[in-house]
Amino acid sequence: MQQYRNMSDTPTDGGVASGAQADNAVAPEHRIVNAMSVDVEDYFQVSAFADQITRADWDDHSCRVERNSDAILQMFADHNVKATFFTLGWVAERYPQLIRRMVDAGHELASHGYEHTRVHHQTEDEFQADVHRTKAILEDVGGCAVTGYRAASFSIDERTPWAFDVLQREGHSYSSSVYPINHDLYGMPSAPRFAFTPSKNHDLLEIPVTTWTMGGKKFPCGGGGYFRLLPYFYSRWAMRRVNRQDGEPCMFYFHPWEIDPTQPRVPGASAKSNFRHYTNLGRMEARLRVVLKDFSWDRVDRVFLDRHRLSA
Repeated sequence: MQQYRNMSDTPTDGGVASGAQADNAVAPEHRIVNAMSVDVEDYFQVSAFADQITRADWDDHSCRVERNSDAILQMFADHNVKATFFTLGWVAERYPQLIRRMVDAGHELASHGYEHTRVHHQTEDEFQADVHRTKAILEDVGGCAVTGYRAASFSIDERTPWAFDVLQREGHSYSSSVYPINHDLYGMPSAPRFAFTPSKNHDLLEIPVTTWTMGGKKFPCGGGGYFRLLPYFYSRWAMRRVNRQDGEPCMFYFHPWEIDPTQPRVPGASAKSNFRHYTNLGRMEARLRVVLKDFSWDRVDRVFLDRHRLSA
């Protein structure tokens, strides 16, 4: 895991002031196409509620992932955006028509594992079985090749270097399973900020969620909870900075449950989990519509794999 091969030049660093100057001085960000992605899972499947809701209880909860995902498909259609849907095998088995609607609309279908199990909670053999099973389900339901993978809760890190070997053996071309930040639930701060191959022995491309830097420290700006919790101008400024100052596309993600303010509340969850999960749900869809207009977007495979082939 120490022999990363970066797919970009060493990124520049600088403070907020220099980034703000670049924001005003450089051509519009629309010249760079960014990658839009959705982690297709329901509200009761998130890692934050794992202590309150076991996998054995999932079928006892009313699923909202289909209606929320259909709303996202309509939102993308409204803005002429194609995206990548990292989808649980569990969801694909229960909602095959949803998967076909994604594929028929021209979006990329990719794997999010079968039932949102973090990689470091599995052995290598268990992980390989999960990756193999999910890829087979998605390809059967979607009728298309599945080459992308995203680990539950970005859980490929220093504890699981073998995960990249498994993904390559199972026929995946890329992963987006690393968040190069410090976080209490996930993170691999030693990883590069931009797309890299894990070692000279890998053809697999790892595409981290986007960060920006100041004073040598990485800060998140690739969507998810940070996009929902923090003011929109922060995300817009930071992503523009990455496009303009680093000359790199952003990897952005969110979840279907994040546009669903009326979802059931999970009893017994901690105050921190409640804050992270429920804050600003009612503002998320409108905020997404703004970011879809403010930047140019496409599927992960077309944004990054084509770029990687050109640089190889």
